[in-house]
Amino acid sequence: MSIKNEFIPVYQPQLSGRERQYVGQCFDSSWISSKGEFVTRFEREFAAYLNIRHATTVSNGTVALHLALKTLGIGPDDEVIVPTLTYIASVNAIAYVGATPVFVDSEESSWNIDPGKITAKISQKTKAILAVHLYGAPCDMDSISDVCREHNLFLIEDAAEAFGTKYRGQYAGSFGDISTFSFFGNKTITTGEGGMVVSNRQALIERAVYLKSQAVSLTREYWHDEIGFNFRMTNICAAIGVAQLEHADKILPKKRELADWYRADLAGTSLVFQADSQDAMNSYWMVSILAKDAIERDHIRQHLKNNNIETRPLFYPAHTMPAFKTEDTYPVAESLSSRGLNLPSYPGLTREQVAQITSKIIEVI
Repeated sequence: MSIKNEFIPVYQPQLSGRERQYVGQCFDSSWISSKGEFVTRFEREFAAYLNIRHATTVSNGTVALHLALKTLGIGPDDEVIVPTLTYIASVNAIAYVGATPVFVDSEESSWNIDPGKITAKISQKTKAILAVHLYGAPCDMDSISDVCREHNLFLIEDAAEAFGTKYRGQYAGSFGDISTFSFFGNKTITTGEGGMVVSNRQALIERAVYLKSQAVSLTREYWHDEIGFNFRMTNICAAIGVAQLEHADKILPKKRELADWYRADLAGTSLVFQADSQDAMNSYWMVSILAKDAIERDHIRQHLKNNNIETRPLFYPAHTMPAFKTEDTYPVAESLSSRGLNLPSYPGLTREQVAQITSKIIEVI
């Protein structure tokens, strides 16, 4: 009788710091809702970590994107350029404000939006470029920033998957007019559910804080000057975030080490990793690979599943989704999506577990 291997999930959070202690302090103080010391502390310490001036917490990464777009005044009749290969939240948020997503294909190497294909998609209605740092790999921020300056467009960074990522020594999320992060349970640092909106422009963050808190008047109690939202983070979630941030500098090197182990074990195979370069530091939210085709990808996934190892496919391109379907083709994004998979990428993985995973992959390629 064979014994099935211990289950290896694709991700699980690293809760090895003061998370429990800080949450306990919330209960002891009775500050469990959207006010409390940990909310302001998380905002201040997160901004300091990124070397950015201002940050405001929100309830999740999707509303962070929604709030960023509303803060910039983007709405009906506006267009926002976005990669088609992204998690659907990037595109949904554009629709939430009544704007139109305009899709751009990916680069073969980074899998991110191809800067060389952006200009052709700019129209008189274009208001912003939403650059998504996919799976922890940074976009070509020099090229994208140049396009934004040349055409007077807002630059929004979706850094939901890119906490700790750097481009030319600067953190992802610190380039845009406004940028967003997610702290869902599978992110590099987590608050369970949560997000952050950051900017170097004080007026933008002040506007975001106002809108996320029901647009309540600053001078008149229970008076709301316009339609606002309840997008606030709880003090409990922020307490977890503060604790996570305290050991972020241990989590991030471990995730890069995981990527190095996978690369070493799979060297010499036909599998392709997301490109890394001297200009970029991928934080490897997910260690992702490309098979030669969809059939091989599916064989790898099924074989790993049979051995109790969880994986995920790459995102489907947004232009193939029913709500955003177009007749246009985006060959690079479509190819990447059909061939790619995410491997177990959580910081607690051991060298032995990675060797087990890669040996199973090699068995079927």
